[in-house]
Amino acid sequence: MSVEVRAPAAMSPPERTPLVVAVVGPTAVGKTALALRIAAAVGGEIVGADSRQVYRYLDIGTGKPAAAERAIAAHHAIDVVSPDEPFDVADYRGLARQAIAGITARGRPVVLCGGSGLYVKAVLRGLFCGPKADPALRRRLEAEDVPPGTLHRRLGDCDPEAAARIHWRDRARVIRALEVFELTGRPISTWQRGHGFGEMPYRSTTIGLIRDRDALRAAIAGRCEEMVRLGLPDEVRALWERGYGPELAPLRTLGYRHMGMYIRGECTLAAALADMVGDTCRYAKRQLTWFRHDAEVSWFDAGTDADAALQAARRFVGSGGEGGGPVP
Repeated sequence: MSVEVRAPAAMSPPERTPLVVAVVGPTAVGKTALALRIAAAVGGEIVGADSRQVYRYLDIGTGKPAAAERAIAAHHAIDVVSPDEPFDVADYRGLARQAIAGITARGRPVVLCGGSGLYVKAVLRGLFCGPKADPALRRRLEAEDVPPGTLHRRLGDCDPEAAARIHWRDRARVIRALEVFELTGRPISTWQRGHGFGEMPYRSTTIGLIRDRDALRAAIAGRCEEMVRLGLPDEVRALWERGYGPELAPLRTLGYRHMGMYIRGECTLAAALADMVGDTCRYAKRQLTWFRHDAEVSWFDAGTDADAALQAARRFVGSGGEGGGPVP
């Protein structure tokens, strides 16, 4: 990847106001490339906002930045826990905000980059103080989701507002919503309304990348094929050999689940790849639905407007984050 590296534009020592440029959008749209260009142009450091890149050893299947990319700008919130360790959005928020504090202390702006919408929201707008995760309860709920969609229908009975917002395939969020209801007796939507997500600890702006549907699908297909070519099946085998079995939540996600089926002989590699592409496209659609509900996102076409997105980020940082919100 060719990235123009400019001299760091450190913020003035007296204020060192936390400045955050968030780069969001669906998978395979080009977020990493833009984040690297922004970080190089403004002398920033990157904080990942990906719910799977936090795990060690999950490299190929998560599209984790390569060593050459990490050499362009320091990266944070990547490779922080093992696949069998509990880790949730509250843990991530604490980790990311700690990283942002360190970056700001060094006089640098932050580029928050990732497609996990809840992670981005937790950093920029906070989280409600709900109950801690209950692993035993989560395991029970997972076992009760037969046939798939059963838990989503149950959520519709106890929290119609959350069910309308959460896609039935997004089982992690469905289970979290049911977990909150069972542990507190209150719907998660009620907790969230009470919180309001009104925290504003940083001067921030959010840049969203988008492509037309056919171009995005082609990019997703190309990325999935590249992952297989780079050795995703071998990565899954290596994880199993380390003792991280297919029952672990990170290994039931996109790519890892599909390659696991192939390794067990449940399907051909071609069939696994086709399912991986289809499921990833559906996931990208859910990502877009999430981010389009955020009025603070300024959208740019990844194919034609990437330079404009870069310039918008540079203006925001150069102005000291005046105004925040959508960039002009």
